[in-house]
Amino acid sequence: MAETGTGRFAPSPSGPLHVGNLRTAVLAWLFARSTGRRFLIRVEDLDRVRAGAEAEQLAELAALGLMSDAAVIRQSERADHYALALGRLQDLGLVYECFCTRRDIAEAANAPHADPGFYPGTCRNLGDAERARRRAERAPALRLRSGVDSWAIDDVLVGRFRAPVDDVVLRRNDGVISYNLAVVVDDAAQGVDQVVRGDDLLASAPRQAYLASLLGLAIPTYAHVPLALSPQGQRLAKRDGAVTLEDLADLGHAPSAVLAAILGSLELPTGSLAAALGVFDAQRVPREPWIVDPAHLLSTVARPAPEQSAPTDKVHP
Repeated sequence: MAETGTGRFAPSPSGPLHVGNLRTAVLAWLFARSTGRRFLIRVEDLDRVRAGAEAEQLAELAALGLMSDAAVIRQSERADHYALALGRLQDLGLVYECFCTRRDIAEAANAPHADPGFYPGTCRNLGDAERARRRAERAPALRLRSGVDSWAIDDVLVGRFRAPVDDVVLRRNDGVISYNLAVVVDDAAQGVDQVVRGDDLLASAPRQAYLASLLGLAIPTYAHVPLALSPQGQRLAKRDGAVTLEDLADLGHAPSAVLAAILGSLELPTGSLAAALGVFDAQRVPREPWIVDPAHLLSTVARPAPEQSAPTDKVHP
């Protein structure tokens, strides 16, 4: 077991947590506790905030027995920390102004030989006069002047994973710090050296690890876990039916029953978190998505995980 270290779960307060979100939180807790780490909860509220959602989410997590080992921090209260990190990158000459609109970027992405989803560097080498002209018309975003084409991370479940690294936004043109920079600063400040989260965020991990390296910060261990999906193969959402604690409570199901369903989907003892922790093995976490049928949620049994081969250096398309 690790003697020190920290894991975390960091939801955005945009609404109630569904069982897929809660499953990821349970996994983050299991990964942390099984390696002797603290478990923290952080509220990532730079975007998509719904009034009352933070308290609602913290209550949902507590109902499953998941509570932070230290005070919960909120990104909206940490602007000074992000400004310092941004200033460090500026001092290194690694930041430039970008005046592109969403439409500009979308049109560039559709151009021949473009790399979809990645910024093509349109504003990277603008002259002083052109920047001044555009600044008078539109407030700029700030982008990273990346010095690499790609970066690799090591993931406990995925193995070696490499993905392109573009000139990511560091601060939006409305002055709000980007998620990619904020999460790197926050993890380092909280001593987070283990990041367990949904595998929909896997492609962003190399960008964040690269940012951490530029800032001289430690790169955490990653574990990107499979998402919960609807029977149609889409990301689970409240619209799919009774998939939140509140909706399930209305049907007479206690949080303990929901926790049992989550633990069962991970092929772990369903009696309690403590019982699950006693046999938890990160290498036995199912690699397939959890297919959630709300009509039969509490009788869901996860399929056996497929036999795993040796890690490979995977490349994100």
